[in-house]
Amino acid sequence: MRSEPETKLSRTETNAEDCRLMVAVAGGSDTAFRTLIDRYQRVLLNLFVRLGAHRDEADDAAQETFLRLHAYRKRYQPTGSFRTFLFTVARRAWLDLCRRRERRRRREAPAQDLAGIVSDPGLSMDERLDLEASLAELSEGHRMVLVLSVFGGLRYEEVAEVMDIPEGTVKSRVFHGLRKLRARLSRDPVR
Repeated sequence: MRSEPETKLSRTETNAEDCRLMVAVAGGSDTAFRTLIDRYQRVLLNLFVRLGAHRDEADDAAQETFLRLHAYRKRYQPTGSFRTFLFTVARRAWLDLCRRRERRRRREAPAQDLAGIVSDPGLSMDERLDLEASLAELSEGHRMVLVLSVFGGLRYEEVAEVMDIPEGTVKSRVFHGLRKLRARLSRDPVR
């Protein structure tokens, strides 16, 4: 059974070794970097899963943490705890992942909402005609993108291929097309 001082000494020794490894990474040692990855990969995966990430997201966040750790290697100061430094980098990677997830959710939600409305069997004939008339008022580019993505069920990358335009243009047209369509359906002017 270990006594408390041995545990602290062990942590101190581990921190000193991690600091030496990180200094070696700053000097260009791939072997030292691989050692840190091997030592902390599972720790980071567990951290991200406990924070609510799915396995794929946890893998992505851990990889992003190590990429950032490598990018920050020249800024590392071995005066504090390496684990604190690592977990600070991991926290930032996690927050960025959460922001990306939220942006993706907000970007995809309007199209999913509209698809639900269109496929709603409770829509009256007048409501369907209003929807079709509002779609007809949109520009050809906006209408085509909405029809393919929302009503046709194609992913943005597929719409981009069909229309021979960049995926970013598809996303923009979906966003603005939905905004205009909502405004027309609610009879509010577009901002």
